[in-house]
Amino acid sequence: MSFLNQCKQLGRRFSAQFSADHVTLFPFIGALRHYQWPWFVSDSRAAFNVTLLAISQAIAFSAIAGLPVVYGVLSTAVAALVAPFFSASRFTILGPTNATALMFFSFFAAYPGMADRWHEMVPLLVLMVGVIAVLGSLIRAADLMQFVSRSVLVGYISGAAVLIVANQLIHLLGLREVLDRETSASFVGLAIGLVKVLNQMQWVTLGIGVSTFVFYFLLKRLRPRWPVFAITLILMSAIFGTLIRNGTGAFVGVATFETFALGDLVPKLPNLLRDGIFNDISTLLGVALAIAFLACLENSLMSKTLASRAGDPSDVNQDMLAVGLSNMATAIAGGMPASGSLTRSMLNYASGARTRFSSLICGLLSLGAAVSIALLAARGLPLIDYIPKAVLAALIIAISCSLFNARNIRICLNSTSDDAIVIICTFAATLLAPLHVAIFIGVAISVSLFLRKASKPNLVEYEFNDQGELREKDDKHARPIPAISIVHVEGDLFFGAADLFRTQIQRTVADPNIKVIVLRLKNARHLDATSVLALEDLIGFMRDQGRHLIISGAPRQVYKVLKKSGVLETLQEGCDRRKGETNLFIGNPANPNISTRDALMRAQELLGTKEADIRIFFDPNKNQEE
Repeated sequence: MSFLNQCKQLGRRFSAQFSADHVTLFPFIGALRHYQWPWFVSDSRAAFNVTLLAISQAIAFSAIAGLPVVYGVLSTAVAALVAPFFSASRFTILGPTNATALMFFSFFAAYPGMADRWHEMVPLLVLMVGVIAVLGSLIRAADLMQFVSRSVLVGYISGAAVLIVANQLIHLLGLREVLDRETSASFVGLAIGLVKVLNQMQWVTLGIGVSTFVFYFLLKRLRPRWPVFAITLILMSAIFGTLIRNGTGAFVGVATFETFALGDLVPKLPNLLRDGIFNDISTLLGVALAIAFLACLENSLMSKTLASRAGDPSDVNQDMLAVGLSNMATAIAGGMPASGSLTRSMLNYASGARTRFSSLICGLLSLGAAVSIALLAARGLPLIDYIPKAVLAALIIAISCSLFNARNIRICLNSTSDDAIVIICTFAATLLAPLHVAIFIGVAISVSLFLRKASKPNLVEYEFNDQGELREKDDKHARPIPAISIVHVEGDLFFGAADLFRTQIQRTVADPNIKVIVLRLKNARHLDATSVLALEDLIGFMRDQGRHLIISGAPRQVYKVLKKSGVLETLQEGCDRRKGETNLFIGNPANPNISTRDALMRAQELLGTKEADIRIFFDPNKNQEE
């Protein structure tokens, strides 16, 4: 085959790889064609409930990220507007989340020089997150999310919750002015910093926070179906915000948020032509990958959960495309990173949403709320200025407590030792390392433990009994022919198992009486280049000692790999193909032992003996035949 033909064949295989399960550009068209008025009513009712929560959470997540309020509000509106046009899930609500906001804050806290340039760095980072997610969806990278242990996410979310609580204690205790921002980059530094300045805490802000905390949990217990977060934020802001704005007594000087103007809602294109742009891209690449990974992981978990409850099909790559395009739109609008929100999506589902357009309506309502806030501020009523930071800090701490899922933590700790190691290491990493590094530490540990288990193929020596049945050999029975050993391989033979596979076979041939090994690959899976090279080394090793290797029961997939790699030619060396001699016997699903019988006959030919009476017993219909 010429080089040009090889290139064409490779191109066709590459194209087929992506056309087999491609994402759809406009999956909403089918839903739009059959849209009905009753569905619009249900979607509108659900969207109104979600918007009440979304706007208040947008303010909270902006505070976690250390950004002005407008960044969270814009992300909430734009992501909810764009996502339903591209997602597979009809209940997904995208926007800022706890985990992504904290990862954002953790990175910029560790690089205070970059935090001073957040006007230009935030749009660039969000754009990079979007591009990474879109590219990941095109290569179906979301399929790999299933190999990330749930223990990683549970450990990461639990650790992030601890960091969120610790960071919000700064505002709850009124210590932002006296605590150095750089100490917030790590949990240890933050804890030490808090202890040092604890004697300077403001009792008024603590009282505001405690009052908010108590009211939130009382209302949540008495009226769990109400939008407790939004009601608490509005009521506490109306009470304490008015006292602060009027300069009443001890409330003078208590910190509040700043509202945004109408001009802050104007879209802002990231400047990709400025000097030093590639240096900034290089610096942000790690955290962009981490946020994109976490956003897609959160979204996949949430969409699968809701899809299983509703009986809908799930397409994680399509949802990944929605995450990417939503973040690209958010970058242009001037928002913070967006992900799939579990709380808002669950509320959307529980509120009776029927189609994906509930997210669209929620986005429109959120955008309308943002414009209304800006217009009221222009007329002398800055609503955001009435929100004390202590009130929002107490609410953030309250919702962060819900991130500690005791049942999930207990399951991960008690299921297996590997799960316990993963959750403990991931939790510790979130407290000791930057969050954009911690998430990959957890994934690396999880994948390493998985590969350790997967890379141990089970090799068992087999023999035929007097009835012609293939059975495991035990030490009580001698081999019918001492020079022949049948070795059954069970499991994956990918790169992680190659060396172990070769070592175990070499131990088998340590017996000097063995001259031929029949390698039974009936249940061997996932051969790759590393395992094929190990097999070739094994063939050479045995031939150097004057021994032979025969493969039996090979499925078609194994045969194709051996043929394409050229190792089949090495295996067949010394065989007179014109006489029908072969060292490879393909498995027959109808009679799985026939290939081993033929391999044993070939082994006897190589040894020049016919000592054994080889019989194969096969009874598919419970009728014995020899």
